[in-house]
Amino acid sequence: MTTDTHTKGWTRDQMAARAAQELQDGFYVNLGIGIPTLVANHIPQGMDVTLQSENGMLGIGPFPYPDEVDPDLINAGKQTISELPQSVYFSSADSFAMIRGGHIDLTVLGAMEVSEGGDIANWMIPGKLIKGMGGAMDLVAGVKRIIVVMEHVSKNGDPKFMPACNLPLTGKNVVDMIITDLAVFHRVDHQSPFELIELAPGVTLEEVRAKTSARFQVAAALG
Repeated sequence: MTTDTHTKGWTRDQMAARAAQELQDGFYVNLGIGIPTLVANHIPQGMDVTLQSENGMLGIGPFPYPDEVDPDLINAGKQTISELPQSVYFSSADSFAMIRGGHIDLTVLGAMEVSEGGDIANWMIPGKLIKGMGGAMDLVAGVKRIIVVMEHVSKNGDPKFMPACNLPLTGKNVVDMIITDLAVFHRVDHQSPFELIELAPGVTLEEVRAKTSARFQVAAALG
């Protein structure tokens, strides 16, 4: 994966491209709002991946060109999208039945905080106006694999991968992989600790340690 020679770490688009490496042929995938939506641009050519949206669509096409925009065709994040020949539409209730029934293989979500125990907080900050809970709680409870894509630190420089979340939880012990602009962490199951398995270009192990308050193991290749 390439990176801008004038910066270190991954851009938002490169983080999405790294998440796309976790896709597998035949997967049904739900993409969260923000950086995760960019994953759709990096599905490997020839791979059969079906994107699902909470508002009732299966088989989401790429983002449309300006002259192709249909304002009535949107995803759960209210972004305009395109349809494919195989796209199907249904009620939001049916969409959530797919999610709650365990029929979605993978979801990629953004987060404000992730704990070393796999907890995720991504739906609200107390005291700030929010539009609603969205589908994140259903996704982390019903989807087979949860990948979080987020900036490594907050706007004020605080670690977002931490011992315990301070914000209201979306789900407890649910995250399988964390991809940040600095590194990739993975755990083999929900009883195991996270392991640092990859560093973004130009990023050192010491920098990741300095910007992470959570405990984690380090893969032998990086240690």
